[in-house]
Amino acid sequence: MTRAEFEAAYAFGLDPFQVRALDALDSGRSVLVAAPTGSGKTVVAEYAVAKALAEGGKAFYTTPLKALSNQKFGDLSRRHGPAQVGLLTGDNSIHGDAPAVVMTTEVLRNMIYAGSSALDGLRYVVLDEVHYLQDPYRGPVWEEVIIHLPPEIDLVCLSATVSNAEEFADWIQTVRGATVAIIEERRPVVLHHLYLAGDRESDDLRLLPTFVDARPNPEALKLDSRSAPSGYRDRHQGPSGRRGRLYTPRRAEVVERLGREGMLPAICFIFSRAACDDAVRQCLAAGLRLTTPEEASAIRAIAEAKAESLSDDDLAVLGYGRWLAGLEAGLAAHHAGMVPPFKEAVEAAFSAGLVKAVFATETLALGINMPARSVVIEKLSKFTGERHEFLSPGEYTQLTGRAGRRGIDDVGYAVVLWSPYVPFDQVAGLASTRTYALTSSFRPTYNMAANLVRRYPPDSAHHLLNLSFAQYRADRDVVRLEAQLDRSTAALETARGETVCQRGDVAEYHRLVRKVDDLAPPRPSARAAVDAALEQIKPGDVLVLTGGKSAGRVAVLSTARRRGGEVRLGTLTVDRRYLALTARDFPAPPRVLGRIELPTPFTPRNPGYQKAVAEVLGRSKFPTGGRLAVAREHAPVAALEDHPVAACPDVRRHLRAADRAERLEKDLRRLERRIRGRTESLARQFDRVLRVLEAWGYVEGWTLTPAGEQLTRIYHECDLLVAQAVGAGLFDDLDATAVAALASAFTYSARRPGTGPEPWFPSARVKRRWADLERLAAQLNAAEDDAGLPLTRPPEAGFFAAAYGWAAGEDLAEVIAEEEVSGGDFVRNVKQLIDLLRQLGDVAPAPATAKAARDAADRLFRGVVSASSVVGV
Repeated sequence: MTRAEFEAAYAFGLDPFQVRALDALDSGRSVLVAAPTGSGKTVVAEYAVAKALAEGGKAFYTTPLKALSNQKFGDLSRRHGPAQVGLLTGDNSIHGDAPAVVMTTEVLRNMIYAGSSALDGLRYVVLDEVHYLQDPYRGPVWEEVIIHLPPEIDLVCLSATVSNAEEFADWIQTVRGATVAIIEERRPVVLHHLYLAGDRESDDLRLLPTFVDARPNPEALKLDSRSAPSGYRDRHQGPSGRRGRLYTPRRAEVVERLGREGMLPAICFIFSRAACDDAVRQCLAAGLRLTTPEEASAIRAIAEAKAESLSDDDLAVLGYGRWLAGLEAGLAAHHAGMVPPFKEAVEAAFSAGLVKAVFATETLALGINMPARSVVIEKLSKFTGERHEFLSPGEYTQLTGRAGRRGIDDVGYAVVLWSPYVPFDQVAGLASTRTYALTSSFRPTYNMAANLVRRYPPDSAHHLLNLSFAQYRADRDVVRLEAQLDRSTAALETARGETVCQRGDVAEYHRLVRKVDDLAPPRPSARAAVDAALEQIKPGDVLVLTGGKSAGRVAVLSTARRRGGEVRLGTLTVDRRYLALTARDFPAPPRVLGRIELPTPFTPRNPGYQKAVAEVLGRSKFPTGGRLAVAREHAPVAALEDHPVAACPDVRRHLRAADRAERLEKDLRRLERRIRGRTESLARQFDRVLRVLEAWGYVEGWTLTPAGEQLTRIYHECDLLVAQAVGAGLFDDLDATAVAALASAFTYSARRPGTGPEPWFPSARVKRRWADLERLAAQLNAAEDDAGLPLTRPPEAGFFAAAYGWAAGEDLAEVIAEEEVSGGDFVRNVKQLIDLLRQLGDVAPAPATAKAARDAADRLFRGVVSASSVVGV
């Protein structure tokens, strides 16, 4: 295909930035194309593939996600024919020797290190979503590829709009030779920013433009400022405890309003999987139906086609009926907790214009082709696993980049919902920030170090590390990090000051609270647990209060349910103080010591009645193991209740300050490590990695030992720990199901700290191997700490039962029900486990162990897992 033929295939013609990029490729230069989502960056990549094929060469198209690889494989196969295009991911190997191959970036990195013959004749490599190199876990792979690819191969790097695109292109040119930065800031579809608020003084939602004459909308500023006088609590309640004027619009209201305004289809970003599913249920319960009978029928056909490889039993346990009901109504969720066939059906139906509203987590913003007319952002903050963080300009740009379908919409809409926690001027500030800088997460890993030793002499290896983008940018980051360190240090001192209590040691009390929390079973949320406990309280129950309005024992005189479902308790202290308590007065579910007989007749507000109750309460003795007091048998609970700080009226303020201080201390340690990382060269970090490898028997001088050769073929975030486990024989003499269970310790990670299921072991032998693995991990972490290196993530045993059961042939219903894991999480964990088991099958020195690992991978690849790996063209 000539260039003229290529350009003729695009009916609307090429944009100027696309023409400039094609000119650069024709002149033998690499290109970095930085442009907004939906602007047509992939046209440049498609030209590189077409050009390679026309010239008899090869092209590799790499992506960060398997789903994106599958999508691009389908696109290129339709354009060039199935025989010309291959696919290589952890799930699939299709025509791997084709002249054009789509693959995940890790596959290409592994080819480079292995010196694969597949690189022969390679002319172009496309690095799609190259801004992914700042991802803390997988990002270094992009830099490894850019540094180590043979210099005669030209790159096509596709990136979201970043403020330092020229700097990034300069780095690529420094490493590889002539490179052109092609920057397009104009969106192909104009984006309108809107602000949507519920108004109790209006019959309809208030939909306002965020900007008027390029300035924050004064009407929105005025409306927002009138909603409450001060503070986030007042923004909820208004003066004198009354509710404020504004409220966050309900999801069904939002979809209805967008429909009336002609702003559907829409993607509503909600940073919680459960909330995405709830949103669909809420809209259905509100009677929303967004499809015609013909559209519903077309949706059902798509869903049935995508789910046809799943059994009826699998569909039942995955909630197929409920999911399909929402889909047929034009409503869907999209998040990582869903199995791939369900997600693919949502994507196909939405792209076809059949589904009108999708409630999604931010993972949808990464590459998958699902543009919408409108994007709604419910909240401008998200929980990162440790704390809530405000969206960055880059994240906001990535999310809103989905708004506006090229060739369909004249404009796109980015709608932010009113929130009591975020003032309007902050919303406008985020929407007006157009750029963000691309950073680097590059660092030498054990596998990288072993491969560098195998392939290069010492001076070349050090030189290659110093060519990284991380090193290129290092010096300019130090000043900013030092200023951030100063601010965090001052905040820590303030927090520590607020933990000082005249009654006792708050830090000690805080540690006891944590111990008690660890003893408690997992629960959806503290507030939900308190609400549930208050539902069970009855008049006559005696509770324990720890601080706040009172401390000590109180007798419950009455219970009442207020409007909105809130439970209110009327209680009395031993000294005859009447307290009205709600869930807000309990930091944890209240503990019932026992019961007292209330006097008759029942007149709880009568002073004489209250005097009699107080006397009974004062005389009563309660056993330490009373009703709802099971946890009392644990010493930490007793110590917590007896601690002097428990009686402090400011105990909650002290605990909040202690939490904040603990968080800030972690932040400080992280900042200090980052500053050390910037001020010490990557080459010196590499030397420390080598010292650990030498001490552990993987390197001798500048030569790999047999264990080091094995390490070069283990591509995993726990690479050295996996190699140690193999070398120590922890997988030897185990059958395939037990190997699957033990290997899952490396691939499974609970979504939240402390939320994983209790460990279960299939045999005493596996339990001993797990104990050995924990010891190995502790020894490695100690060595890393001594060397000043980042610590390898410790193994987790929370997926043992699921991995063992699935490998043993259990039904999906049994596995998911017992482990309380979502279908999507289960599939993703099993796929990652299969990938590791296949590596173990390649590197394990004992033939029986290698066979058991391969057998385990084969056993796991069935049912919903294999159905989630099917690729359609």
